[in-house]
Amino acid sequence: MANHKSALKRIRRNESVRLRNRYQHKTTRNAIKKLRSETDKKSAEALLPSVVSMIDKLAKRNIIHSNKAANLKSKLTRQVAGL
Repeated sequence: MANHKSALKRIRRNESVRLRNRYQHKTTRNAIKKLRSETDKKSAEALLPSVVSMIDKLAKRNIIHSNKAANLKSKLTRQVAGL
């Protein structure tokens, strides 16, 4: 058990941050799946900027690695361009 007031606060904060990160990561994964399943080029092109923005936010907050973000964006852009 934590002995300091700051340690107790840190435990509470870590849990809320973990849940927020988990929610954002899951939401982004669902958006990526939705974009990958698109067959219409117009709707995929409309969806791509928002998904790329979500991926960038995850990378900026170190929820995912920056190289993983770059790989995801590259693959999604190529897939949309190939529709």
